[in-house]
Amino acid sequence: MTGMPLASGGPSVEAREGLWTRRATGYGVVLALLVVSYGLCAVQPSTDPSPWAFLPMLATVAVVFSVTGASRIAQRVSWVVLSAAGLAAIVAGALGADGPVLAIPLSAASMIALLVAPWVIIAHQVTRRGLDLEALLAAVTAYILVGMFFAFVYNLMSQIAPDPLFGSENPDSLGNQLFFSFTALTTTGYGNLVPVGTGGQAVAIAEAITGQLFLITAVARIMRGSSAGRGTPTPA
Repeated sequence: MTGMPLASGGPSVEAREGLWTRRATGYGVVLALLVVSYGLCAVQPSTDPSPWAFLPMLATVAVVFSVTGASRIAQRVSWVVLSAAGLAAIVAGALGADGPVLAIPLSAASMIALLVAPWVIIAHQVTRRGLDLEALLAAVTAYILVGMFFAFVYNLMSQIAPDPLFGSENPDSLGNQLFFSFTALTTTGYGNLVPVGTGGQAVAIAEAITGQLFLITAVARIMRGSSAGRGTPTPA
């Protein structure tokens, strides 16, 4: 019988464009949460992370899992873990807890969350094709997450080490650690803050190398996705 519409083997162009738009919006939400997280951390006068700054980070990871289309099991597990961590942070903040007993777990948890999120983004984006708004926002988001991850590596080191990270002449705070992390990641190197210990210097070198490798490999793969597969001849 003629004139009947043929069934499509995949989603329509409109559906795919709608999905890309929703994911691009999701990455915009992630970037907004990162700005809030950065601002709350930057105003910290000491090295102790704030429980209230920890909450936007947890929300960031939750949105990342949703935007990247992680499996339902992964999303449910992440929601349970993130909800438990968020509830603990709220209780700690409400009770006014402070000191190393709170700062070290918060710093370590933030570091883990900021490590998982960029890898989830990259793992999702390398399976896509072409360059669009979603790919651009994903690359920027993952890059910022890497910089914040290293900031909390410095923060955890400062919580454990007996001496200030940048020496006694420079104030050691979470805000300064964030600033130094991004100058190291981008290899800007203003020189106003320099780790005095060999451990901090080693992490700074590792971050600088990571930043360059990220731009060369991860961002390039995100931008290209699997577009190289387009040129692969289809067998007859």
